Amino acid sequence: MDTQDTREIIKDKLRQNFAGKIVRKDLTKKIKEGANVPVYVLEFLLGQYCSSDDPELIEKGVESVKHILADNFVRPDEAQKILSQLRQRGNYTVIDRITVKLDIKKDAYFAEFSNLGLRDVPIEEDYPAKFDRLLCGGIWCIIQLNYEFDDEDYRSVNPIQIAKLTPIQMPHIDIADLKQGRKSFSKEEWIDILLRSIGMEPDALSYREKWLLLTRMIPLVENNFNLCELGPRSTGKSHLYKEISPNSILVSGGQTTVANLFYNMGRKTVGLVGLWDCVAFDEVAGIRFKDKDGIQIMKDYMASGSFARGKEEKAASASMVFVGNINQSVDVLLKTSSLFDPFPPEMGTDTAFLDRLHCYIPGWEIPKYRPDSFTNDYGFITDYLSEFMRELRKDSYSDLMDKYFRLGNNLNQRDTIAVRKMISGFTKLLYPDGEVTKEELREIVEISLELRRRVKEQL
Repeated sequence: MDTQDTREIIKDKLRQNFAGKIVRKDLTKKIKEGANVPVYVLEFLLGQYCSSDDPELIEKGVESVKHILADNFVRPDEAQKILSQLRQRGNYTVIDRITVKLDIKKDAYFAEFSNLGLRDVPIEEDYPAKFDRLLCGGIWCIIQLNYEFDDEDYRSVNPIQIAKLTPIQMPHIDIADLKQGRKSFSKEEWIDILLRSIGMEPDALSYREKWLLLTRMIPLVENNFNLCELGPRSTGKSHLYKEISPNSILVSGGQTTVANLFYNMGRKTVGLVGLWDCVAFDEVAGIRFKDKDGIQIMKDYMASGSFARGKEEKAASASMVFVGNINQSVDVLLKTSSLFDPFPPEMGTDTAFLDRLHCYIPGWEIPKYRPDSFTNDYGFITDYLSEFMRELRKDSYSDLMDKYFRLGNNLNQRDTIAVRKMISGFTKLLYPDGEVTKEELREIVEISLELRRRVKEQL
């Protein structure tokens, strides 16, 4: 069977099992270049308007999406202009990120608009009840606003009211649907779908390269997973954490503080590790802590998922990712120093820190990006992908291998934890329902051992 046929078969199965949750990735590329909106907002709209195969309908759909973005997407610098238009017309529809808080004293819910800069806009309680993610960190929505100004009552009542609100991100997700839908695909098809969902074209990759790209996704499905990838430039090491998932943050530049990353004692607020599923450091060579104890606290966190600040101990579940460039060839590195050479010396020579890295992806095995590395085929809407990955963080499959395999005695406690976390991560990505045969599991165990062994040998 040639690739064209396989693609058609995969596409039909995707339509049957995941209608409205898939999108053609080349459309995203086209519009993304002109519009500065998050990919997941864009793909949600494309999933709504362009889910057919007919070129004319797709063309129309793309035009509609462009119009919607041009007319309704709020840029922070145009907020005042839009508010003034809302006042003149009496109503206006905007696309913005909304967070809802419950004001206990007034016993009412109030919405805050991220780009419009509005606060304390009253909102009916049906919305937060129906879309619970409004209360946990906010979601992008299409909102119809009304403006009614009352002369007598102008001090106590906000003239702006929310007439209707439609979430653009998935308001909630049914993980049972995903597990059921996965049963219709073979392992190879599912790997291809996952890779297309992050924008890569699997037909341009070897089987091993596909597995290495999948490994990058483990920090998004596994809690407290520490991953390191060093390799040549332009292999897309940080792309996944920056563009694809709304639940991960990329710290670029490397300068950071304990307050920003872990806990701010002055404000009593948790830092990035408490707010995001995954914290990625771009260009590891530049990581610098302004505090003396920064690396110590980081080591503590990477080992146990908690850190002590002030009087109490805080726990968080964010995974840590370190990506950076290797400038010499790998053979030279192995002869002259170690594979951790790009790290700053206080990390790269600290064996206790390196031992806490669960996994080392050999970045030099991943091909550099060319135009044909990016897919033009169907994959999941980014938002659906990142939401089900987030849901899967609640499961754990780290004890699955005990049914068939035992790890040898030469693995110490840290190795065992690392290998089990990887096995759990791969299983969640490939077999979300946890039903796996001995041979399928053997493949996962072997690559997990190999990815951990690289850390071990360098120590």
